[in-house]
Amino acid sequence: MTKLLSPAPPTPVRAGRLRPVTARTRRTGLSRLRLLAWPAYLTAFVWFLATQGMAFANDVVFLWLIGALLTAAVHSGHGTRGFLLVLRDWIPVMAVVWAYSLLRGYGAHTPWAPHWLPQLRADEVLGFGETWTVRIQHALYTPGSPHWYDYAATAVYLSHFLVVFVLLAVLWRRSHQRFRQLLACYFTLTFAGFATYLLYPADPPWLVGQQGNMPELHRVVWETISNTGLPQADSLLENGSQFANDVAAMPSLHSAYPAMLLFLFWPTARPWLRTLLVAYPLAMAFTLVYGAEHFIVDILIGWTYAAVVVLGLRWLHNRRTARAAAGAESAGCTPTP
Repeated sequence: MTKLLSPAPPTPVRAGRLRPVTARTRRTGLSRLRLLAWPAYLTAFVWFLATQGMAFANDVVFLWLIGALLTAAVHSGHGTRGFLLVLRDWIPVMAVVWAYSLLRGYGAHTPWAPHWLPQLRADEVLGFGETWTVRIQHALYTPGSPHWYDYAATAVYLSHFLVVFVLLAVLWRRSHQRFRQLLACYFTLTFAGFATYLLYPADPPWLVGQQGNMPELHRVVWETISNTGLPQADSLLENGSQFANDVAAMPSLHSAYPAMLLFLFWPTARPWLRTLLVAYPLAMAFTLVYGAEHFIVDILIGWTYAAVVVLGLRWLHNRRTARAAAGAESAGCTPTP
């Protein structure tokens, strides 16, 4: 993690960015104490895991991520300036994430009843009379005795709570332009999903099965986690409140975020990375269907949302850039790259 969060090679200093740390900088102040930053952070993190359990909620993951960035700023020798830059850039992001965590639950309290029949019928068509969730669970799942692929599916599912935030942190240190691009896509996609939850609350397959409208299904991921006996850290915002939402299934943001990464990074990705960019959405899609978390149509809509958001924002950016270049050319000056 220290390597990932270390500063990029020195570049010309611009306002608002971290300045290169020199040997002279390292010798000033409490330079020796900065070496304790990562041991202190990791000690606190291990204590949290041991006492509170694994963090699966966005707000908890986000707090630990900001803690890692602050720790990296202290460890790298940037001191107060690095500390303040982390807070300046990430507190607004944290505020938006927390606002979404609170608002998301209102989709479960709309005047209209959640939908399930259209998704079920669409999946029955795709499954030639039976949903693929029922087919796959009957073929692969053994209640109470998880297989290796159940643990693999659980890891893929839980990556939803971590991957985007970690990428944001790495890009914040390595490429601020890419950081802003990913952040814009993430926010737009997230709140587009929230708006849909309000307009079209939708039941996931496991809930439809509990209601007796399709064969009873197992929540593979959460049953696998329960079987391991690992405790789970609760959300700081949703635990014991009215903000939890079990009917936020359409679109599937679990499927939309991996597709967002695919569409965003594909143009500049190397061949090996393109393989991962394709494999991740497919693995997540299988996990969601197998685990009864989403209908296939939820996933397809999630992919569509991701494509529209990424390509739409890219088109707007290119259009704005072209207009700026045209304006600079007409004014007789060369645009700044």
